[in-house]
Amino acid sequence: MSAAPTSGASSSHDAQPASTIGAPAAVATVPPTLDAFMAQALAMELEAVERYTDFADSMETHNNLEVASMFRTMAGYESKHAEQIMRDMGWTEAPALPPGSQAWSGFDAPETASIDAVHYLMQPWHALQLALAAEQRAEAFFGALAAAATTDAVRRAALELQAEEAEHVALVRTWLDKVPQPDDDWAVDPDPPRYTE
Repeated sequence: MSAAPTSGASSSHDAQPASTIGAPAAVATVPPTLDAFMAQALAMELEAVERYTDFADSMETHNNLEVASMFRTMAGYESKHAEQIMRDMGWTEAPALPPGSQAWSGFDAPETASIDAVHYLMQPWHALQLALAAEQRAEAFFGALAAAATTDAVRRAALELQAEEAEHVALVRTWLDKVPQPDDDWAVDPDPPRYTE
């Protein structure tokens, strides 16, 4: 995990590092039923939990404990969302998604940050930029699904999840307002790691 988000000169939290934004996820398949749709939403949340946990583990390996803690907090939020979907649907375990049935195009779900978007010296601002971009992609994705839905139940559920993601975007923006933007030289390491074979 070596790609470095750049801090940019703007103080606005809308000026995101290019490596964190990613392309908006296009709708590949519209789930035909509410159960199929909610299974997709659950899969998105679970993938985000896994990715944030991977990021936290990586940051701990590099002794970047502050950012590791932020990623663990984000994984916790996504885990709560997954648990809520399970409760709402009355599921005791996550339903399996048939291969190729994912509603989004591409490898990663819309709410999942790219695996190469972290840097061992990244700061809390960078972690929040990743979260903001992920929540914005999820909001846009659920909006696109609502527009493409063929049933009222799926459309209503997609609009509800879009509204939840909009709340998450606002929450991350509020959090970003409390975190200083890093200096331009944040990635300079006077004693970088050395790897031997």
